[in-house]
Amino acid sequence: MKLKIYDTKEQVAKEFSEYFRYLANSDQTIHVALSGGSTPKIIFDYLATHFGNEIDWSKINFYWGDERCVAPDDSESNYKMTVDHLLSKIEIPEENIFRVLGENEPKAEAVRYSQLLDTELPKLNDIPQFDLVMLGMGDDGHTVSIFPDSIKLWDDKENCVVAVHPDSGQKRVTITGKIVNNAKAVAFLVTGAGKAEKVQEIFKKEKDFASYPANLVQPKHGELIWFLDQDAASGLN
Repeated sequence: MKLKIYDTKEQVAKEFSEYFRYLANSDQTIHVALSGGSTPKIIFDYLATHFGNEIDWSKINFYWGDERCVAPDDSESNYKMTVDHLLSKIEIPEENIFRVLGENEPKAEAVRYSQLLDTELPKLNDIPQFDLVMLGMGDDGHTVSIFPDSIKLWDDKENCVVAVHPDSGQKRVTITGKIVNNAKAVAFLVTGAGKAEKVQEIFKKEKDFASYPANLVQPKHGELIWFLDQDAASGLN
């Protein structure tokens, strides 16, 4: 595990974007699972502005680690956020974008997306393998859309499942732990003082750390990098 701490969330965006450009310089197609949230939004803006013309986007296939069960033009859609901040600003073939169809019936869509990952991704140990999985972490320690109250979903045998937000009751389609931990690289992108307590508990193995899905991110065959700003890392000093 690598820990990278930067002064500001803008610096996190810059440094992760440099890391992404490095991965994108591969001669092969790379498969990337995107995250929603405020930090990826800043990253997408940075990528589009600074590397929009430097990266060969035709060699990158984009997927989503989780998606809210809403229409693609809904303000809560992770896909819409990515379109607004990245996809609409770069030259990327439409066939390279594999969105979760949030408007579909959730269980059927989880099955469809599971099959899509099986078809489109290379396999390692008969499990689909991403080159990169981008992750955020909620104030409650959740990641993708697996929450502490449904942490058992992490070990589900399926590639994708339907999760339910514990407060709003909103349904989401999410990849499971076996997909996250089979990736070649996993990048946590965590910023803000609201995340400091959970970051501290996970890194120092304190209090209820074992009940946080983010604690279960432990790639078996690849690297794990935490990109933090000083606010999120304040409990590690």
